[in-house]
Amino acid sequence: QVQLVESGGGLVPPGGSLRLSCRASGFSLDGYAIGWFRQAPEKEREGVSVISADGSTYYEDSAKGRFTISRDNPKNTAYLQMNSLKNEDTAVYYCAAALTRYPNLPEEFDYWGQGTQVTVSS
Repeated sequence: QVQLVESGGGLVPPGGSLRLSCRASGFSLDGYAIGWFRQAPEKEREGVSVISADGSTYYEDSAKGRFTISRDNPKNTAYLQMNSLKNEDTAVYYCAAALTRYPNLPEEFDYWGQGTQVTVSS
């Protein structure tokens, strides 16, 4: 069964950090680009960051300088390290996998996780 499972979300105060994990099962992440997306209440899903199969990374402006995307292919897992979190980072965070070399649109991703809640609040 092909599956992506996110973990690592939670409640943190502004300025805090979280590391999200995205573990794949039923297929190998080798050769896939991995993207992180988020959706806040009453807002559309938006991209956060992408790491390609060759390790190239891309960040939306909202994530630049604060978030770091990475992958560990032997562990079949990708990560999103989030530092200096702000209230506006509160959202459900999703990971997704795409065979497209450099995807940037949600419709280019083939597999999606169920999401993990990140809440930034004092």
